[in-house]
Amino acid sequence: MARLRIRSDGSDGFTGDPNHSERLTPFAAGIGGELHRRRAFSRIVRYVPNQRASQLNRVFHGLADPTRRAVLERLSSGPAAVSQLAEPFRMSLPSFLQHLDVLESCGLVKSRKAGRVRTYQLTPQPLRVAEGWLGKQRAIWNRRLDQLDTYLKDLKEQKS
Repeated sequence: MARLRIRSDGSDGFTGDPNHSERLTPFAAGIGGELHRRRAFSRIVRYVPNQRASQLNRVFHGLADPTRRAVLERLSSGPAAVSQLAEPFRMSLPSFLQHLDVLESCGLVKSRKAGRVRTYQLTPQPLRVAEGWLGKQRAIWNRRLDQLDTYLKDLKEQKS
């Protein structure tokens, strides 16, 4: 975890060394300390990852492989055991299980073990996040293409 370090010149910086202790300059500890702490806090807040963007990245990572997309397509019809999911693919079971682990870590599927059988099922919520992002992108590009169409029509009218 990165720690805030107050340098002797009064500037702040980040260090990845967890054993590094904070040093307060007279400025940071004295009268101007509150302003300095606020500035340092605002820099820390900027480094906190956006949770929705992180979830979106995980979803697209899960969808990046054709094997994983095929598994999700199969799970859209209902829960299935690992053996049923692995059957149509020409790969070793440990390799296939890595794909299932990626899907589970992305939050796209969840598993349940009953005895010796592990069953996977689709969790649609992360896909809704991706769908929302894609919808926003579609609206942006539709607007841009409409603007281009209007511009080209105006340009054509000016030439005639």
